[in-house]
Amino acid sequence: MATVPDPMAWFVAKAAAPDTSASPKLWAMGREQARFGGVTVVAGPETFVGERAVGRVVAELRGVAPDAAVTTVAAADLSEGQLREMTGGDLFATAAIAVITGLEKLPKDLEEPLLAVARDLPETSALVVHHGGGVAGKKALDGLKKMAGLVIDCPTLTWQQWPSFVQSEAAAARGSIEAAAVPQLVEAVGQDTRALAAAVAQLVDDSPDGRVTAAQVGRSCAGRASVTGFAGADACLAGRTGDAVEKLRWALATGVSHPQITAALAGSLRQLGKYLAASRSHAGPGGMAAAVGAPAWKLRQIGEQARSWTEPAVAAAIRAVASADADVKGAAGDPDFALEQAVIKVAGWRGRR
Repeated sequence: MATVPDPMAWFVAKAAAPDTSASPKLWAMGREQARFGGVTVVAGPETFVGERAVGRVVAELRGVAPDAAVTTVAAADLSEGQLREMTGGDLFATAAIAVITGLEKLPKDLEEPLLAVARDLPETSALVVHHGGGVAGKKALDGLKKMAGLVIDCPTLTWQQWPSFVQSEAAAARGSIEAAAVPQLVEAVGQDTRALAAAVAQLVDDSPDGRVTAAQVGRSCAGRASVTGFAGADACLAGRTGDAVEKLRWALATGVSHPQITAALAGSLRQLGKYLAASRSHAGPGGMAAAVGAPAWKLRQIGEQARSWTEPAVAAAIRAVASADADVKGAAGDPDFALEQAVIKVAGWRGRR
């Protein structure tokens, strides 16, 4: 069994270089190819990356057998008869690609039939399964992994992986993105792989030469950062009360939920608190990044904010946000007002001891 450690690089390589000899990374993977008569497993909670990987696997299989029939079924809707029909060979040896999504929702009475079918696949059939993470369906997942020729793991992306994800998406769109534009785009769109992929593709398409610049991101995403709540949080921590309130109102007007905004505020304050605590231990850049859980570009931004904050002030601001979070979840009659008051309180704690 071959396991792909970096699904992003794998499917970008597939898109950018169908001829494996043209891609040194893919060439080095050797056996990491889906095949007929075998099982491919895509697993992990990063749904968009998993869906993309499944698409690449199917495209690869159809490259071998262009006339192959592709049948996609959600595991929750699968029956044993349908399972055998979509994976069984026929008298005319027509190739078949069976894709089962949401394996974690597979009925328990189909676990053994699925494993039996996977063990005895015809040479003209390929089985591709996608498990969205979690413990449900683990028996079927573990059994399929043992017999799979290719396993693609799609864990939740870490903060270190977001820049490479954005760059990979630009490459997949036959373009590129300058380094300074990457954190700007992540901050504007948020840590959502599907939304980021769509934004990168659009930016590459809009660029005359396919090169996405920081200036282009700034123009295209003007106001977009407010929607994620992070821009408002940064304005709060910088003590720009008027700007923070304006961004809050814009976020609410554009459909951002109240809990999303309190979560953004709390997340920024927690990172600031971690930075201040790590600073006391005189940790180096690597230790600081690990302690705070932020990439280098974000760490620099937090460092600038930390100059005007103390740990007691951060603790007080966190309490204000926690109170606002309870208010917007039903404890107050006017959640908009509760959020606005929280923003004002948080900004007011900047510079206080």
